[in-house]
This record gives sequence, structure tokens and C-alpha cells, in this order.
Amino acid sequence: MTQDTIQTFIDHIVSSPAPYTELDRQYVTNRILALIGEGSVPTATANEPIDLVNALVQAAIDHGQIEDAPSPKDILEAQLMDLMTPLPSALNRGFWDRYQQSPGAATDWFYQLSQVNNYIKTRNIAKNVVFPAKTPAGELEITINLSKPEKDPKAIAAALTQKKTSYPLDQLCMTNEGYLGRLGYPARSNHRIVRMMLGGETWGFQYSPYAYFSEHAIFLSQIHRPMVINQHTFTNLLEIVRQLPTYFVGSNADLPIVGGSMLTHDHYQGGKHTFPMMKAPIDRSIDLGIAGVTAGVVQWPMTDIRLTGSQPEPLITAATKVLNSWIDYSDEQVDVRAYTDGTRHHTITPIAYRQGDDYVLDLVLRDNQTSTTYPDGIFHPHQDVQHIKKENIGLIEVMGRAILPARLKTEMAEVEKYLLDQPNQMAAMHQAWADDLKQTNHVTAENVTAIVHEAIGNVFARVLADAGVFKRTPAGQAALDKFIAQI
Repeated sequence: MTQDTIQTFIDHIVSSPAPYTELDRQYVTNRILALIGEGSVPTATANEPIDLVNALVQAAIDHGQIEDAPSPKDILEAQLMDLMTPLPSALNRGFWDRYQQSPGAATDWFYQLSQVNNYIKTRNIAKNVVFPAKTPAGELEITINLSKPEKDPKAIAAALTQKKTSYPLDQLCMTNEGYLGRLGYPARSNHRIVRMMLGGETWGFQYSPYAYFSEHAIFLSQIHRPMVINQHTFTNLLEIVRQLPTYFVGSNADLPIVGGSMLTHDHYQGGKHTFPMMKAPIDRSIDLGIAGVTAGVVQWPMTDIRLTGSQPEPLITAATKVLNSWIDYSDEQVDVRAYTDGTRHHTITPIAYRQGDDYVLDLVLRDNQTSTTYPDGIFHPHQDVQHIKKENIGLIEVMGRAILPARLKTEMAEVEKYLLDQPNQMAAMHQAWADDLKQTNHVTAENVTAIVHEAIGNVFARVLADAGVFKRTPAGQAALDKFIAQI
């Protein structure tokens, strides 16, 4: 069965955008044998590239070429998938050639290629639990993230003795393109980056291996530098949605607690998804005094000022005006403080997208203060909801899509058993919440999952409210109007 599996994989290689043709079949066969060793190969479970590669990886284990462990298997899988992936130069040429047809044709091609070569881990992503939840804040999107593999125990152990290396500097650097990988660091042989110009600089555009939504893209600076939110950020975001009008793009905040997990490398996230916040209506219009800009407060648990206009330049001016005002603004009556002991606390989470011919900029105000009462953050999920969500509220969650930890899948199964008075091992941290659900619902085997899903949605709505700087109360909105007036 060796020849069947290998030759079927080569069929995919020679029909892919990779640089190989029928004349290269023998050469590619030997390239594969050099990676997996010679001998029998298990029959693949199906003829899709990933199924064939899984069989080839198993052959390499059988032949003693690699150890049966997560890191060596991932590295070999990426090496094999690299054979059906075009070189970076060819990929960039293919992308921009298709861009002349339409931006959508270019992104469709790049996205499909990144799925077929398993850079985007579609089968892992399919394991995620995803459901909508109707809440007082509107319909939110809940995901329990099960796609990322568990840490490799050998990689954890090896990290203690492994020689330290600064190459690549982090997982967002362009030096990852084609990187072999190592214990504890992901394989990137099949990784490709589209180059684009933003503000006179080279940036990269790639997809996220473990996507949180449709066509989850990452835009990264060629220069390794910390994230920052300033006028240049707004220029870049609007330029991206000018070039890729079917995508949104946004930036995590540039401060700890309210920022993302990767503040050391300037980057944005985007993709083809309409989030709940984008659907939320304007609560009231405001006048920022800039021609060509319509502005308003969005009806949303977090404080979102929405700017709309037909041209980017006035929006950039308006967004910079809001940001500069917010950075230095304090209102002790609502716990808003720009600085304590010289430390800055204010920034924004900006999101850009298109509505027809118009450009839209959503500016979500963020404050990363802590206090004795709220040591994790005053505007962060408070302790009573941390049994569901205690991690930072980043860009994706700001827009209404919860990224919840994998532990919740098994924990919620135990909560359901508890609600049904069945034997269970429910975690103590869920006790008060589960008791409240029991008292306020008539729980049956038919409706228990729906009740728990709705309750998780309501917790996420509360999480967003906790992260909101000016609360959706009369006092909070009056304080917001005071801030807007001084802009």
C-alpha cells in the first residue's frame, strides 16, 4: 500500500499551486521517502491531503524516523504539507494576480490554500462548541475553545533544559515563514505570508491556524515592535479595509489587562465575520465637530463611539481626537482615572469595517486600573463571573464573541447533571450560580442544555458590562455625555 498512499498524495501535490508537475513525480516520491523512511505505509482513512499525511506520519513513526509525540508529528506533518504549498514568492504573485480580478477572489484563493495544506487546522476548529445566546445585550456568540492541542508534556520538560533561542523572536514575526519548529514551538514549514504596504511600511497578512471565526486573519508588522494605538493605527486599519473591503480589521488595546496576549509585536486581527457589536444600533448621535463624520454612541455593554464617513481622512482626524481626549480624561465619580502614580490607564480597542461605500470606525474605550476590591481589574470580569470567564477581554470578545476556556465543556456537563439531580462532580466554584439556575428554572432533561447555554450568554453579557467604562445606567451615561462634551 506504500505506493497507493504516496502516489495519491503526489496527485494532490502536482495538481496544487506548488511548483511540482508530473515530471517531478519521482523526485517528490524520494523527497517524501527521505522524510518518512522506506517501508510499508498504512492505508489512509480517506484521500484528502490531511488523511494521506496522517498515514505518512504514522509510517515515519513505524519506521523509527520520528518519535510518537506531538511536536515531532506536527513538524513532519508541516514538512509534508509544504510540498503542496507554493513558495512565498509564487504565493504572493498568485494572490496579487487574483486581486486584479477582485479582492474577494484573492482572499478566497489564499484562504482555501491555507485550509487544504492544513495550516488552518480545520478539523481541530470543528471541535469547538459554538452557540448563539439571547441576552439583555442582544444576541451574543459563545464559543468554548477546544481546537488548540494540549501542551506536549515532553516539550514542557524539555523547556527546562533546552538551550534558549530568540529565533523567531515570537510567533508573529515574519521569520516564522517556513520555520521547521521545535519542541514547544509550532511547526511552520507550510506557513505563508502575503506582503502588503501600509503607511509606507511592509506588513504581512496571514490566517490564524486556530481560527475563532470565519477567515480569521492576522496582519503583522515586518518590524518587531510593541503594539501601540495612535493616529497611525487608524490610518492602517482603514487602509486594510480599503484594500480588503469584505473584511473587518481591529486592534487589541495596547495596555495589559485590557489588551491581547501578544503585546510585544505590532499586529491586528480581521476576517470575514459580522460581530454582534457591528449589528448594534446607535443609541444617540453626537457631534465631534468634524465635517464628513457622523458619530454616535452604540447601544452596547461596553462604551463604543462609532464614527462613519465616506472618506478615511476625516475619520482618522475624529478618531485621533477621541483617543487623545480619552488618554488624559478622569472622572473620579465613576472610577475613571487616566493616570495613577504616573502610570497611564487609558487606551481604546479600535475596529474598522465597510458598510456599502462608507467606512466605519468603532472606538471602544478601555481603562486598565486595578483596586483592592478588584485586583484583576476594575473594568475586567469581576470575581462572581470568573467561574465562567476570568481571562482578558480582547478584541474579539469586545465585539460580542466569547472565547471561553476548554475546561467549560466538561464542567458544564457536570452542572447539567447537578441541575437534573443526577450524581455529579460539579466544581465548587459553580455552586452558587447553579443553585440560582435551579431556583429560577423548571429544569428537565429536554431543556437543561438550553438553560445552561442561555445562562452562559447572560454571564458573558455581564462580563462585557464589567469591562464597560461608562455603565449603561443613567449615571454612567451622564458621565459618558460629560466626557463627550469635553472632546
